Amino acid sequence: MRLASAWKQHAKYESGGADRLLLARLVMDGPRRATDLASDTLLDLSTVSRRTRSLVNRGLIERRPDPEDGRGALLTATEAGCAALEQYRHERDSEVAAILQGWTPEDRFQLVRLLTHLNDDLLEHHNARQCPGGRSGVSAEDREI
Repeated sequence: MRLASAWKQHAKYESGGADRLLLARLVMDGPRRATDLASDTLLDLSTVSRRTRSLVNRGLIERRPDPEDGRGALLTATEAGCAALEQYRHERDSEVAAILQGWTPEDRFQLVRLLTHLNDDLLEHHNARQCPGGRSGVSAEDREI
């Protein structure tokens, strides 16, 4: 819970953090309603509404009518949004690589091993809470790390 809370606060107050988080969810998961996006990212709907309005104004996402419910709208990443997210990922990867440059190969290996183990356990815990009997049809091997 502390990790989720810290992630939420970081995304909410870091310059552009919420924008990148929302954009990443739309790029990875496809079109979403604002309410679903808020739930997925653990952000308040008011924050999502403000940030998506900014993303629309900058041409990084667009609103389309929801084909299942004409009263609602789906948010979708644009090509410019996908390119902006890729640029952010490149910058983040370069920063992490610079930080880890002084680490030994064994330390880097252990970091990857332990983070993979944590991700697997978090996914297993999430799936157990989401589905009766702990089965969701998604295994650690089925998702991207």
